[in-house]
Amino acid sequence: MGVIERTVEELRGRLEAAWRAAVAEGELPEGGLPPFAVERPSEPGHGDFTSNLAMLLARTARKPPRAIGEALLRHLPAGAGAAPVREVEVAGPGFLNFHLEPGWIRPVVEEVLRAGERYGQAPANGIRVNIEFVSANPTGPLNVVNARAAAFGDALAAVMAAAGYGAYREFYVNDAGGQFEKLGLAMELRARQELGEAVELPEGVYPGEYVRDLARLWLQQWEAPADPELRLGLLRREDPALREAMGRFAVEKIVGEQRRVLERYGVRFDRWSRESEIRARGLDGGPEWVVEELRRRGAVEEREGALWFLSDRWGDEKPRVLRRSNGELTYFVPDVAYHVDKFRRGFDRLIDIWGQDHHGYVARMRAALAALGYETERFEVLINQIVRLVRGGEVVRMSKRQGEYVTMEELLDEVGTDAARFFFLMRTINSHMDFDLDLAKLQGEANPVYYVQYAHARIASILRQGRAEGMTPPGPGEVPAERLTEPAELELMRKLGEFPEEIRLAAEERAPHRIATYVRELATLFHAFYTRCRVLDPAEPELTRARLGLVEATRIVLARGLGLLGVSAPERM
Repeated sequence: MGVIERTVEELRGRLEAAWRAAVAEGELPEGGLPPFAVERPSEPGHGDFTSNLAMLLARTARKPPRAIGEALLRHLPAGAGAAPVREVEVAGPGFLNFHLEPGWIRPVVEEVLRAGERYGQAPANGIRVNIEFVSANPTGPLNVVNARAAAFGDALAAVMAAAGYGAYREFYVNDAGGQFEKLGLAMELRARQELGEAVELPEGVYPGEYVRDLARLWLQQWEAPADPELRLGLLRREDPALREAMGRFAVEKIVGEQRRVLERYGVRFDRWSRESEIRARGLDGGPEWVVEELRRRGAVEEREGALWFLSDRWGDEKPRVLRRSNGELTYFVPDVAYHVDKFRRGFDRLIDIWGQDHHGYVARMRAALAALGYETERFEVLINQIVRLVRGGEVVRMSKRQGEYVTMEELLDEVGTDAARFFFLMRTINSHMDFDLDLAKLQGEANPVYYVQYAHARIASILRQGRAEGMTPPGPGEVPAERLTEPAELELMRKLGEFPEEIRLAAEERAPHRIATYVRELATLFHAFYTRCRVLDPAEPELTRARLGLVEATRIVLARGLGLLGVSAPERM
Protein backbone atom coordinates (compact mmCIF):
# COMPACT_ATOMS: atom_id res chain seq x y z
CA MET A 1 0.00 0.00 0.00
CA GLY A 2 1.41 3.36 -1.06
CA VAL A 3 1.52 6.64 0.81
CA ILE A 4 -1.71 7.94 -0.73
CA GLU A 5 -3.60 4.72 -0.05
CA ARG A 6 -2.33 4.71 3.54
CA THR A 7 -3.31 8.35 3.98
CA VAL A 8 -6.81 7.78 2.59
CA GLU A 9 -7.27 4.75 4.84
CA GLU A 10 -6.16 6.69 7.89
CA LEU A 11 -8.46 9.64 7.12
CA ARG A 12 -11.36 7.25 6.61
CA GLY A 13 -10.59 5.69 9.97
CA ARG A 14 -10.59 9.09 11.68
CA LEU A 15 -13.92 10.01 10.08
CA GLU A 16 -15.46 6.73 11.18
CA ALA A 17 -14.18 7.33 14.73
CA ALA A 18 -15.62 10.86 14.67
CA TRP A 19 -18.99 9.53 13.54
CA ARG A 20 -19.05 6.91 16.32
CA ALA A 21 -18.14 9.56 18.91
CA ALA A 22 -20.85 11.93 17.63
CA VAL A 23 -23.40 9.11 17.82
CA ALA A 24 -22.29 8.26 21.37
CA GLU A 25 -22.76 11.91 22.39
CA GLY A 26 -26.22 11.99 20.86
CA GLU A 27 -25.28 14.58 18.22
CA LEU A 28 -25.99 12.15 15.40
CA PRO A 29 -28.54 9.30 15.28
CA GLU A 30 -27.55 5.67 15.42
CA GLY A 31 -27.62 3.68 12.20
CA GLY A 32 -25.33 2.34 9.53
CA LEU A 33 -22.46 4.36 8.16
CA PRO A 34 -23.01 4.87 4.41
CA PRO A 35 -20.18 4.25 1.92
CA PHE A 36 -18.35 7.56 1.60
CA ALA A 37 -15.46 8.95 -0.38
CA VAL A 38 -12.12 10.38 0.65
CA GLU A 39 -10.54 11.75 -2.49
CA ARG A 40 -8.56 14.55 -4.04
CA PRO A 41 -10.71 17.68 -4.51
CA SER A 42 -11.12 19.09 -7.99
CA GLU A 43 -9.79 22.48 -6.82
CA PRO A 44 -6.29 22.58 -5.23
CA GLY A 45 -7.38 25.30 -2.81
CA HIS A 46 -9.87 22.90 -1.23
CA GLY A 47 -7.15 20.92 0.49
CA ASP A 48 -5.27 17.68 -0.09
CA PHE A 49 -8.30 15.44 0.45
CA THR A 50 -12.03 15.96 0.78
CA SER A 51 -14.90 13.80 2.01
CA ASN A 52 -18.65 13.80 1.29
CA LEU A 53 -19.57 11.96 4.51
CA ALA A 54 -21.54 14.84 6.06
CA MET A 55 -23.76 15.19 2.99
CA LEU A 56 -24.47 11.47 2.89
CA LEU A 57 -25.52 11.49 6.55
CA ALA A 58 -27.92 14.41 6.10
CA ARG A 59 -30.97 12.37 5.13
CA THR A 60 -30.91 9.96 8.08
CA ALA A 61 -29.72 12.61 10.56
CA ARG A 62 -32.35 15.12 9.35
CA LYS A 63 -29.84 17.93 9.77
CA PRO A 64 -28.08 20.29 7.35
CA PRO A 65 -24.86 18.77 6.00
CA ARG A 66 -22.77 21.67 7.35
CA ALA A 67 -24.11 21.06 10.86
CA ILE A 68 -23.21 17.39 10.55
CA GLY A 69 -19.77 18.39 9.29
CA GLU A 70 -19.23 20.60 12.32
CA ALA A 71 -20.26 17.73 14.62
CA LEU A 72 -17.80 15.37 12.92
CA LEU A 73 -15.12 18.03 13.10
CA ARG A 74 -15.54 18.39 16.88
CA HIS A 75 -14.93 14.67 17.38
CA LEU A 76 -12.25 14.16 14.78
CA PRO A 77 -9.26 12.50 16.49
CA ALA A 78 -5.84 14.09 16.12
CA GLY A 79 -2.74 12.18 15.14
CA ALA A 80 0.25 12.16 12.86
CA GLY A 81 0.99 8.84 11.13
CA ALA A 82 0.51 8.77 7.38
CA ALA A 83 -1.86 11.75 7.52
CA PRO A 84 -0.32 14.69 9.40
CA VAL A 85 -3.37 16.97 9.32
CA ARG A 86 -2.67 20.69 9.54
CA GLU A 87 -6.26 21.91 9.23
CA VAL A 88 -9.76 20.58 8.54
CA GLU A 89 -12.61 22.77 7.36
CA VAL A 90 -16.26 22.37 6.53
CA ALA A 91 -16.74 23.93 3.11
CA GLY A 92 -19.46 24.51 0.54
CA PRO A 93 -22.57 22.39 1.02
CA GLY A 94 -20.82 20.28 3.65
CA PHE A 95 -17.55 18.90 2.33
CA LEU A 96 -14.88 18.10 4.90
CA ASN A 97 -11.62 19.39 3.47
CA PHE A 98 -8.32 18.11 4.89
CA HIS A 99 -5.17 20.22 4.57
CA LEU A 100 -2.09 18.13 5.38
CA GLU A 101 1.42 19.18 6.30
CA PRO A 102 3.35 19.94 3.08
CA GLY A 103 5.82 17.07 3.38
CA TRP A 104 3.27 14.27 3.83
CA ILE A 105 3.86 12.98 0.30
CA ARG A 106 7.67 12.73 0.47
CA PRO A 107 7.81 8.98 1.27
CA VAL A 108 6.59 8.30 -2.27
CA VAL A 109 10.10 8.81 -3.67
CA GLU A 110 11.40 6.02 -1.48
CA GLU A 111 8.45 3.81 -2.44
CA VAL A 112 9.07 4.23 -6.16
CA LEU A 113 12.82 3.68 -5.93
CA ARG A 114 12.35 0.58 -3.80
CA ALA A 115 9.70 -0.96 -6.06
CA GLY A 116 11.43 0.02 -9.30
CA GLU A 117 9.68 -1.15 -12.45
CA ARG A 118 7.11 -3.01 -10.33
CA TYR A 119 5.83 0.20 -8.75
CA GLY A 120 2.04 0.11 -8.74
CA GLN A 121 1.91 -3.67 -9.10
CA ALA A 122 -0.93 -5.10 -7.01
CA PRO A 123 -0.79 -8.56 -5.42
CA ALA A 124 -2.41 -11.36 -7.40
CA ASN A 125 -6.16 -11.48 -6.72
CA GLY A 126 -6.71 -14.98 -8.10
CA ILE A 127 -9.17 -13.82 -10.80
CA ARG A 128 -8.42 -15.15 -14.30
CA VAL A 129 -9.65 -12.92 -17.12
CA ASN A 130 -9.80 -13.90 -20.79
CA ILE A 131 -9.56 -10.83 -23.03
CA GLU A 132 -10.46 -11.64 -26.63
CA PHE A 133 -9.71 -8.89 -29.10
CA VAL A 134 -9.10 -8.12 -32.77
CA SER A 135 -10.46 -11.54 -33.92
CA ALA A 136 -10.74 -10.16 -37.45
CA ASN A 137 -12.12 -12.47 -40.13
CA PRO A 138 -9.17 -14.23 -41.84
CA THR A 139 -10.32 -12.89 -45.18
CA GLY A 140 -7.95 -9.97 -45.64
CA PRO A 141 -5.36 -7.67 -44.07
CA LEU A 142 -6.02 -5.96 -40.74
CA ASN A 143 -7.34 -2.40 -40.96
CA VAL A 144 -7.11 0.68 -38.74
CA VAL A 145 -10.16 -0.29 -36.67
CA ASN A 146 -8.42 -3.59 -35.94
CA ALA A 147 -5.34 -1.56 -34.96
CA ARG A 148 -7.41 0.36 -32.43
CA ALA A 149 -8.82 -2.86 -30.96
CA ALA A 150 -5.34 -4.36 -30.79
CA ALA A 151 -3.88 -1.39 -28.91
CA PHE A 152 -6.81 -1.31 -26.51
CA GLY A 153 -6.98 -5.04 -25.82
CA ASP A 154 -3.24 -5.36 -25.30
CA ALA A 155 -3.09 -2.34 -22.97
CA LEU A 156 -6.17 -3.50 -21.05
CA ALA A 157 -4.53 -6.88 -20.47
CA ALA A 158 -1.34 -5.17 -19.27
CA VAL A 159 -3.26 -2.86 -16.94
CA MET A 160 -5.35 -5.69 -15.50
CA ALA A 161 -2.22 -7.77 -14.92
CA ALA A 162 -0.69 -4.81 -13.07
CA ALA A 163 -3.89 -4.60 -10.99
CA GLY A 164 -3.46 -8.22 -9.89
CA TYR A 165 -5.61 -10.10 -12.39
CA GLY A 166 -4.48 -13.14 -14.32
CA ALA A 167 -4.91 -11.55 -17.78
CA TYR A 168 -4.89 -13.77 -20.87
CA ARG A 169 -4.88 -12.51 -24.46
CA GLU A 170 -6.83 -14.47 -27.06
CA PHE A 171 -7.59 -14.20 -30.79
CA TYR A 172 -10.49 -16.13 -32.33
CA VAL A 173 -10.01 -17.16 -35.96
CA ASN A 174 -13.33 -17.55 -37.83
CA ASP A 175 -11.98 -20.13 -40.25
CA ALA A 176 -15.34 -21.79 -40.97
CA GLY A 177 -18.83 -20.80 -42.06
CA GLY A 178 -20.11 -18.37 -44.63
CA GLN A 179 -17.18 -15.93 -44.73
CA PHE A 180 -14.74 -18.78 -45.19
CA GLU A 181 -16.83 -20.18 -48.04
CA LYS A 182 -16.83 -16.78 -49.76
CA LEU A 183 -13.05 -16.66 -49.47
CA GLY A 184 -12.74 -20.10 -51.06
CA LEU A 185 -14.97 -18.98 -53.93
CA ALA A 186 -12.94 -15.78 -54.37
CA MET A 187 -9.73 -17.83 -54.50
CA GLU A 188 -11.18 -20.13 -57.17
CA LEU A 189 -12.37 -17.25 -59.35
CA ARG A 190 -9.10 -15.35 -58.98
CA ALA A 191 -7.13 -18.46 -59.90
CA ARG A 192 -9.20 -18.78 -63.05
CA GLN A 193 -8.45 -15.15 -63.85
CA GLU A 194 -4.74 -15.84 -63.35
CA LEU A 195 -5.01 -18.64 -65.88
CA GLY A 196 -6.49 -16.27 -68.46
CA GLU A 197 -10.22 -16.70 -68.08
CA ALA A 198 -12.31 -13.51 -68.15
CA VAL A 199 -14.51 -14.38 -65.20
CA GLU A 200 -16.52 -11.77 -63.30
CA LEU A 201 -16.59 -11.61 -59.50
CA PRO A 202 -20.18 -11.88 -58.22
CA GLU A 203 -21.59 -9.53 -55.59
CA GLY A 204 -20.34 -10.33 -52.08
CA VAL A 205 -17.10 -12.02 -53.13
CA TYR A 206 -13.95 -10.41 -51.73
CA PRO A 207 -12.66 -8.10 -54.49
CA GLY A 208 -9.27 -7.16 -53.04
CA GLU A 209 -6.16 -7.64 -55.14
CA TYR A 210 -4.57 -9.48 -52.22
CA VAL A 211 -6.87 -12.44 -53.05
CA ARG A 212 -5.41 -12.54 -56.55
CA ASP A 213 -1.92 -12.55 -55.05
CA LEU A 214 -2.91 -15.47 -52.82
CA ALA A 215 -4.43 -17.32 -55.76
CA ARG A 216 -1.18 -16.88 -57.69
CA LEU A 217 0.77 -18.35 -54.77
CA TRP A 218 -1.65 -21.26 -54.54
CA LEU A 219 -1.30 -22.03 -58.23
CA GLN A 220 2.48 -22.16 -57.82
CA GLN A 221 2.24 -24.98 -55.27
CA TRP A 222 -0.85 -26.76 -56.70
CA GLU A 223 0.00 -30.34 -57.54
CA ALA A 224 -1.87 -30.48 -60.83
CA PRO A 225 -0.88 -30.64 -64.49
CA ALA A 226 1.04 -27.55 -65.53
CA ASP A 227 -1.04 -26.96 -68.65
CA PRO A 228 -3.27 -23.88 -68.06
CA GLU A 229 -6.24 -25.38 -69.93
CA LEU A 230 -6.15 -28.56 -67.86
CA ARG A 231 -5.94 -26.49 -64.71
CA LEU A 232 -8.87 -24.34 -65.80
CA GLY A 233 -10.90 -27.45 -66.47
CA LEU A 234 -10.29 -28.69 -62.94
CA LEU A 235 -11.23 -25.30 -61.46
CA ARG A 236 -14.41 -25.00 -63.54
CA ARG A 237 -15.75 -28.18 -61.92
CA GLU A 238 -16.34 -26.15 -58.73
CA ASP A 239 -15.15 -29.08 -56.66
CA PRO A 240 -16.06 -28.44 -52.98
CA ALA A 241 -12.94 -30.22 -51.74
CA LEU A 242 -10.70 -28.17 -54.02
CA ARG A 243 -12.44 -24.94 -53.01
CA GLU A 244 -12.03 -25.92 -49.34
CA ALA A 245 -8.30 -26.50 -49.89
CA MET A 246 -7.93 -23.13 -51.60
CA GLY A 247 -9.80 -21.37 -48.80
CA ARG A 248 -7.73 -23.14 -46.16
CA PHE A 249 -4.52 -22.09 -47.96
CA ALA A 250 -5.69 -18.48 -48.06
CA VAL A 251 -6.68 -18.50 -44.37
CA GLU A 252 -3.29 -19.78 -43.26
CA LYS A 253 -1.49 -17.14 -45.30
CA ILE A 254 -3.76 -14.33 -44.10
CA VAL A 255 -3.58 -15.40 -40.45
CA GLY A 256 0.20 -15.63 -40.76
CA GLU A 257 0.28 -12.05 -42.04
CA GLN A 258 -2.09 -10.89 -39.31
CA ARG A 259 0.15 -12.47 -36.68
CA ARG A 260 3.25 -10.86 -38.20
CA VAL A 261 1.73 -7.37 -38.31
CA LEU A 262 0.37 -7.69 -34.77
CA GLU A 263 3.78 -8.74 -33.47
CA ARG A 264 5.30 -5.75 -35.24
CA TYR A 265 2.71 -3.73 -33.31
CA GLY A 266 3.90 -5.29 -30.07
CA VAL A 267 0.83 -7.50 -29.61
CA ARG A 268 1.32 -11.18 -28.84
CA PHE A 269 -1.54 -13.49 -27.98
CA ASP A 270 -1.46 -16.32 -25.49
CA ARG A 271 -3.77 -18.35 -27.70
CA TRP A 272 -5.11 -18.35 -31.25
CA SER A 273 -8.38 -20.29 -31.10
CA ARG A 274 -10.10 -21.54 -34.25
CA GLU A 275 -13.75 -21.88 -35.11
CA SER A 276 -13.01 -25.01 -37.12
CA GLU A 277 -11.70 -26.70 -33.97
CA ILE A 278 -14.81 -25.68 -31.99
CA ARG A 279 -17.09 -27.02 -34.74
CA ALA A 280 -15.20 -30.32 -34.85
CA ARG A 281 -16.08 -31.07 -31.21
CA GLY A 282 -19.72 -31.75 -31.98
CA LEU A 283 -21.43 -33.12 -28.87
CA ASP A 284 -18.20 -32.88 -26.87
CA GLY A 285 -18.57 -29.19 -26.03
CA GLY A 286 -19.09 -28.08 -29.61
CA PRO A 287 -22.08 -26.55 -31.42
CA GLU A 288 -24.15 -29.74 -31.24
CA TRP A 289 -23.64 -29.83 -27.49
CA VAL A 290 -24.96 -26.27 -27.24
CA VAL A 291 -28.11 -27.21 -29.15
CA GLU A 292 -28.76 -30.32 -27.08
CA GLU A 293 -28.04 -28.61 -23.76
CA LEU A 294 -30.41 -25.76 -24.59
CA ARG A 295 -32.99 -28.35 -25.60
CA ARG A 296 -32.49 -30.22 -22.32
CA ARG A 297 -33.04 -26.98 -20.42
CA GLY A 298 -36.29 -26.24 -22.27
CA ALA A 299 -34.86 -23.19 -24.02
CA VAL A 300 -35.70 -24.13 -27.64
CA GLU A 301 -38.72 -24.91 -29.76
CA GLU A 302 -39.40 -26.08 -33.32
CA ARG A 303 -41.09 -23.70 -35.74
CA GLU A 304 -41.68 -24.44 -39.43
CA GLY A 305 -38.85 -26.93 -39.55
CA ALA A 306 -36.31 -24.61 -37.87
CA LEU A 307 -35.01 -24.77 -34.29
CA TRP A 308 -35.34 -21.53 -32.31
CA PHE A 309 -33.60 -20.43 -29.11
CA LEU A 310 -36.11 -18.64 -26.86
CA SER A 311 -33.59 -15.96 -26.01
CA ASP A 312 -36.27 -13.38 -25.18
CA ARG A 313 -36.78 -15.23 -21.89
CA TRP A 314 -33.28 -14.11 -20.88
CA GLY A 315 -33.43 -10.46 -21.94
CA ASP A 316 -32.96 -10.61 -25.72
CA GLU A 317 -35.46 -8.71 -27.87
CA LYS A 318 -36.69 -11.80 -29.76
CA PRO A 319 -36.00 -15.53 -30.25
CA ARG A 320 -33.05 -16.54 -32.45
CA VAL A 321 -32.67 -19.34 -34.99
CA LEU A 322 -30.19 -22.04 -34.00
CA ARG A 323 -30.74 -24.48 -36.85
CA ARG A 324 -32.28 -23.49 -40.17
CA SER A 325 -34.92 -25.56 -41.90
CA ASN A 326 -32.21 -26.92 -44.24
CA GLY A 327 -30.43 -28.44 -41.22
CA GLU A 328 -27.55 -25.96 -41.09
CA LEU A 329 -26.55 -24.34 -37.80
CA THR A 330 -26.43 -20.56 -37.69
CA TYR A 331 -23.09 -18.86 -37.03
CA PHE A 332 -24.35 -17.97 -33.54
CA VAL A 333 -24.15 -21.57 -32.27
CA PRO A 334 -20.38 -22.14 -32.60
CA ASP A 335 -19.83 -18.70 -31.07
CA VAL A 336 -21.77 -19.81 -27.98
CA ALA A 337 -19.74 -23.03 -27.86
CA TYR A 338 -16.54 -21.00 -28.03
CA HIS A 339 -17.53 -18.86 -25.04
CA VAL A 340 -18.51 -21.95 -23.05
CA ASP A 341 -15.08 -23.37 -23.93
CA LYS A 342 -13.43 -20.31 -22.40
CA PHE A 343 -15.35 -20.80 -19.17
CA ARG A 344 -14.44 -24.49 -19.19
CA ARG A 345 -10.79 -23.55 -19.44
CA GLY A 346 -11.10 -21.98 -16.02
CA PHE A 347 -11.55 -18.28 -16.71
CA ASP A 348 -13.54 -16.37 -14.12
CA ARG A 349 -14.41 -13.50 -16.46
CA LEU A 350 -14.62 -13.03 -20.20
CA ILE A 351 -14.05 -9.65 -21.84
CA ASP A 352 -14.72 -9.45 -25.57
CA ILE A 353 -13.88 -6.45 -27.75
CA TRP A 354 -16.25 -6.35 -30.71
CA GLY A 355 -16.82 -4.00 -33.60
CA GLN A 356 -19.77 -1.61 -33.68
CA ASP A 357 -21.57 -3.84 -36.20
CA HIS A 358 -21.84 -6.50 -33.47
CA HIS A 359 -23.61 -4.28 -30.94
CA GLY A 360 -26.92 -6.08 -31.42
CA TYR A 361 -25.20 -9.42 -30.92
CA VAL A 362 -24.44 -8.79 -27.24
CA ALA A 363 -27.90 -9.48 -25.81
CA ARG A 364 -28.31 -12.83 -27.57
CA MET A 365 -24.88 -14.07 -26.44
CA ARG A 366 -25.61 -13.00 -22.88
CA ALA A 367 -28.99 -14.75 -23.10
CA ALA A 368 -27.40 -17.99 -24.35
CA LEU A 369 -24.85 -18.05 -21.55
CA ALA A 370 -27.56 -17.35 -18.98
CA ALA A 371 -29.74 -20.13 -20.39
CA LEU A 372 -26.76 -22.49 -20.10
CA GLY A 373 -26.37 -21.63 -16.43
CA TYR A 374 -23.55 -19.07 -16.50
CA GLU A 375 -23.68 -15.81 -14.55
CA THR A 376 -23.95 -13.03 -17.10
CA GLU A 377 -21.89 -10.71 -14.89
CA ARG A 378 -18.90 -12.84 -15.83
CA PHE A 379 -19.26 -11.87 -19.51
CA GLU A 380 -18.51 -8.35 -20.76
CA VAL A 381 -18.47 -6.84 -24.24
CA LEU A 382 -16.71 -3.59 -25.07
CA ILE A 383 -17.60 -2.00 -28.41
CA ASN A 384 -14.80 -0.67 -30.61
CA GLN A 385 -16.07 2.34 -32.53
CA ILE A 386 -14.98 3.48 -35.98
CA VAL A 387 -11.79 5.37 -36.80
CA ARG A 388 -11.39 8.03 -39.45
CA LEU A 389 -7.93 8.85 -40.69
CA VAL A 390 -7.38 12.54 -41.31
CA ARG A 391 -4.53 14.02 -43.35
CA GLY A 392 -4.23 17.73 -44.13
CA GLY A 393 -7.64 18.30 -42.60
CA GLU A 394 -9.28 15.87 -45.04
CA VAL A 395 -10.68 12.43 -44.26
CA VAL A 396 -8.73 9.60 -45.89
CA ARG A 397 -11.47 7.60 -47.58
CA MET A 398 -11.74 3.89 -46.90
CA SER A 399 -13.91 1.32 -48.60
CA LYS A 400 -13.50 -2.24 -47.40
CA ARG A 401 -16.21 -3.35 -49.81
CA GLN A 402 -14.09 -2.26 -52.77
CA GLY A 403 -10.83 -3.48 -51.28
CA GLU A 404 -9.47 0.04 -50.96
CA TYR A 405 -9.23 0.43 -47.19
CA VAL A 406 -6.09 1.58 -45.39
CA THR A 407 -4.41 -1.39 -43.78
CA MET A 408 -2.98 -1.54 -40.29
CA GLU A 409 0.51 -2.06 -41.71
CA GLU A 410 0.19 1.03 -43.90
CA LEU A 411 -0.69 3.02 -40.78
CA LEU A 412 2.37 1.66 -38.97
CA ASP A 413 4.56 2.47 -41.98
CA GLU A 414 3.34 6.06 -41.89
CA VAL A 415 3.27 6.94 -38.17
CA GLY A 416 5.07 4.11 -36.36
CA THR A 417 3.98 1.79 -33.57
CA ASP A 418 4.42 4.22 -30.67
CA ALA A 419 2.31 6.98 -32.15
CA ALA A 420 -0.37 4.60 -33.39
CA ARG A 421 -0.78 2.92 -30.02
CA PHE A 422 -0.65 6.12 -27.97
CA PHE A 423 -3.12 7.98 -30.18
CA PHE A 424 -5.60 5.10 -30.07
CA LEU A 425 -5.25 4.86 -26.30
CA MET A 426 -5.90 8.53 -25.61
CA ARG A 427 -9.64 7.98 -26.15
CA THR A 428 -12.20 5.59 -24.74
CA ILE A 429 -12.80 2.72 -27.12
CA ASN A 430 -16.54 3.37 -27.29
CA SER A 431 -16.11 6.83 -28.84
CA HIS A 432 -15.70 7.64 -32.52
CA MET A 433 -12.21 8.82 -33.33
CA ASP A 434 -10.48 11.02 -35.86
CA PHE A 435 -6.83 9.97 -36.13
CA ASP A 436 -4.71 12.97 -37.17
CA LEU A 437 -1.89 11.49 -39.25
CA ASP A 438 -0.03 14.81 -39.50
CA LEU A 439 -0.03 15.31 -35.72
CA ALA A 440 1.04 11.72 -35.11
CA LYS A 441 4.13 12.25 -37.28
CA LEU A 442 5.03 15.65 -35.83
CA GLN A 443 8.38 15.79 -34.03
CA GLY A 444 7.38 18.40 -31.48
CA GLU A 445 5.63 19.02 -28.17
CA ALA A 446 2.22 19.36 -29.83
CA ASN A 447 2.39 15.63 -30.50
CA PRO A 448 1.24 13.97 -27.23
CA VAL A 449 3.37 10.85 -27.51
CA TYR A 450 6.43 12.89 -28.43
CA TYR A 451 5.77 15.16 -25.44
CA VAL A 452 5.69 12.25 -22.99
CA GLN A 453 8.64 10.44 -24.53
CA TYR A 454 10.63 13.66 -24.52
CA ALA A 455 10.10 13.94 -20.76
CA HIS A 456 11.62 10.49 -20.33
CA ALA A 457 14.49 11.29 -22.67
CA ARG A 458 15.13 14.57 -20.84
CA ILE A 459 15.37 12.70 -17.53
CA ALA A 460 17.78 10.18 -19.06
CA SER A 461 19.91 13.10 -20.26
CA ILE A 462 19.94 14.67 -16.76
CA LEU A 463 20.98 11.37 -15.22
CA ARG A 464 23.75 10.88 -17.80
CA GLN A 465 25.07 14.38 -17.18
CA GLY A 466 24.92 13.87 -13.43
CA ARG A 467 26.89 10.64 -13.59
CA ALA A 468 29.46 12.27 -15.86
CA GLU A 469 29.92 14.96 -13.18
CA GLY A 470 30.06 12.47 -10.31
CA MET A 471 26.47 13.06 -9.14
CA THR A 472 24.63 9.74 -9.19
CA PRO A 473 20.99 9.28 -8.17
CA PRO A 474 20.57 7.90 -4.65
CA GLY A 475 19.26 4.41 -4.07
CA PRO A 476 16.40 3.36 -1.79
CA GLY A 477 16.87 4.69 1.71
CA GLU A 478 19.41 7.29 0.60
CA VAL A 479 17.16 10.15 -0.55
CA PRO A 480 17.23 13.27 1.68
CA ALA A 481 13.57 13.87 0.83
CA GLU A 482 13.19 16.53 3.52
CA ARG A 483 15.06 18.87 1.15
CA LEU A 484 12.17 18.68 -1.34
CA THR A 485 10.02 21.65 -0.35
CA GLU A 486 9.23 23.54 -3.56
CA PRO A 487 5.60 23.45 -4.76
CA ALA A 488 6.69 21.98 -8.10
CA GLU A 489 8.48 19.17 -6.27
CA LEU A 490 5.54 18.43 -3.98
CA GLU A 491 3.07 18.43 -6.88
CA LEU A 492 5.29 16.06 -8.86
CA MET A 493 5.53 13.72 -5.87
CA ARG A 494 1.76 13.82 -5.44
CA LYS A 495 1.36 12.71 -9.02
CA LEU A 496 3.79 9.83 -8.55
CA GLY A 497 1.76 8.70 -5.57
CA GLU A 498 -1.43 8.55 -7.64
CA PHE A 499 -0.06 5.96 -10.07
CA PRO A 500 -1.15 2.79 -8.21
CA GLU A 501 -4.68 4.14 -7.91
CA GLU A 502 -4.73 5.01 -11.61
CA ILE A 503 -3.79 1.42 -12.44
CA ARG A 504 -6.59 0.10 -10.22
CA LEU A 505 -9.17 2.43 -11.73
CA ALA A 506 -8.01 1.76 -15.30
CA ALA A 507 -8.48 -1.96 -14.68
CA GLU A 508 -11.83 -1.68 -12.90
CA GLU A 509 -13.27 0.74 -15.45
CA ARG A 510 -11.71 -1.11 -18.44
CA ALA A 511 -10.16 2.26 -19.28
CA PRO A 512 -6.46 2.15 -20.27
CA HIS A 513 -6.90 5.68 -21.59
CA ARG A 514 -6.56 6.74 -17.94
CA ILE A 515 -2.90 5.71 -18.10
CA ALA A 516 -2.38 7.71 -21.30
CA THR A 517 -3.89 10.74 -19.59
CA TYR A 518 -1.82 10.12 -16.47
CA VAL A 519 1.56 9.99 -18.25
CA ARG A 520 0.74 13.18 -20.14
CA GLU A 521 -0.07 14.95 -16.86
CA LEU A 522 3.04 13.52 -15.22
CA ALA A 523 5.17 14.74 -18.14
CA THR A 524 3.64 18.22 -17.80
CA LEU A 525 4.47 18.35 -14.09
CA PHE A 526 8.00 17.14 -14.73
CA HIS A 527 8.62 19.77 -17.40
CA ALA A 528 7.33 22.42 -14.96
CA PHE A 529 9.59 21.08 -12.19
CA TYR A 530 12.60 21.09 -14.53
CA THR A 531 11.90 24.70 -15.50
CA ARG A 532 11.63 25.90 -11.88
CA CYS A 533 14.11 23.69 -10.02
CA ARG A 534 17.78 23.28 -10.84
CA VAL A 535 18.58 19.59 -10.52
CA LEU A 536 22.37 19.42 -10.81
CA ASP A 537 23.96 21.96 -8.45
CA PRO A 538 27.48 21.12 -7.19
CA ALA A 539 27.09 23.85 -4.55
CA GLU A 540 24.05 22.03 -3.05
CA PRO A 541 25.02 18.32 -2.91
CA GLU A 542 22.18 17.24 -0.59
CA LEU A 543 19.54 19.09 -2.59
CA THR A 544 21.01 17.65 -5.77
CA ARG A 545 20.78 14.14 -4.33
CA ALA A 546 17.17 14.71 -3.30
CA ARG A 547 16.22 16.05 -6.71
CA LEU A 548 18.07 13.27 -8.51
CA GLY A 549 16.06 10.79 -6.45
CA LEU A 550 12.85 12.54 -7.46
CA VAL A 551 13.96 12.64 -11.11
CA GLU A 552 14.80 8.93 -11.10
CA ALA A 553 11.45 8.11 -9.48
CA THR A 554 9.70 10.10 -12.20
CA ARG A 555 11.64 8.24 -14.88
CA ILE A 556 10.58 4.91 -13.41
CA VAL A 557 6.90 5.85 -13.37
CA LEU A 558 6.95 7.35 -16.86
CA ALA A 559 8.59 4.21 -18.25
CA ARG A 560 6.16 2.02 -16.33
CA GLY A 561 3.14 3.93 -17.63
CA LEU A 562 4.37 3.93 -21.22
CA GLY A 563 5.15 0.23 -20.90
CA LEU A 564 1.56 -0.53 -19.90
CA LEU A 565 0.46 1.22 -23.08
CA GLY A 566 2.97 -0.72 -25.17
CA VAL A 567 4.88 2.47 -26.02
CA SER A 568 8.65 2.76 -25.81
CA ALA A 569 10.45 5.03 -23.34
CA PRO A 570 13.46 6.35 -25.30
CA GLU A 571 16.58 7.63 -23.57
CA ARG A 572 17.57 9.88 -26.47
CA MET A 573 15.47 11.88 -28.93
